[in-house]
Amino acid sequence: METKLSRRELLRSAALASAAAILPASSFAEPTAAPREPASPVRLGLASYTFRNFTRAQMIGFMKDLNILDLNAKDAKDHLPIDPAAEAQALADYTAVGIRLHAAGAIYFQQATDDDIRTKFEYVKRANIPVIVAGDPSPETLPRIEKFVKEYDIRLAIHNHGPEDKLWPSPLDILKDIHRMDPRIGCCIDVGHTVRAGTDVVEAIHAAGPRLFNVHMKDLTDFRAKESQVAVGDGKMPVRPIFEALIALKYQGFVDLEYEVHADDPMPGVTSSFAFMRGVLAGMG
Repeated sequence: METKLSRRELLRSAALASAAAILPASSFAEPTAAPREPASPVRLGLASYTFRNFTRAQMIGFMKDLNILDLNAKDAKDHLPIDPAAEAQALADYTAVGIRLHAAGAIYFQQATDDDIRTKFEYVKRANIPVIVAGDPSPETLPRIEKFVKEYDIRLAIHNHGPEDKLWPSPLDILKDIHRMDPRIGCCIDVGHTVRAGTDVVEAIHAAGPRLFNVHMKDLTDFRAKESQVAVGDGKMPVRPIFEALIALKYQGFVDLEYEVHADDPMPGVTSSFAFMRGVLAGMG
């Protein structure tokens, strides 16, 4: 009897065979080596929230196993503490193994005061991080935040949170409120929350254009159900069209896996997700 493999299974098999070649584990032992050229025009990273139940040291070990060097860090556990001394130690730990921080968040602006906003920007500036992923700035607070975006020259990527979010369910809602603001204010498109808001995620990517600064990748088996999240490749997310849209835009940011299920044992799903995404990119040439 012949065994027929699905397209997804073939992609997984190919990716698992070649994933280690994309970024050798030896890179962790050579943090001073010259930066490697990206293997593809889509750069994959990790949202540290994926490992929210694990310490920084444990997460670094997981990243080594995954051959991932690029991190979107959050003040969860001890991943990137907002306390300056603790933050400095975290940065030293990442630098020692060659991990690069390209975004911080989600960061929540719960107080519409200059002092609170400056604290968040100083936190990101100390880490030399170019993008803040912002969880909940209100439209009324954005003009105040915009002043700090200009002062610090740090981009602000507002994260949409799906139909439960009364402010920013879809990236399209964000774009309506920021189109007249500084071009360093843009979107972090969470693809899972986007489809749950009833928005075509590929159309949203094109609509955001140069205001797209970060992407959070996940997959769902039911675009109406948040709890249907699965490993990337096991659901209905149009991963290849998403990558094609990013390439067409010459997107310069990262696609960060944010795996929010199985918080106490995420590695099987995380490993499978990276294998699938790498397989899709390999299949695209």
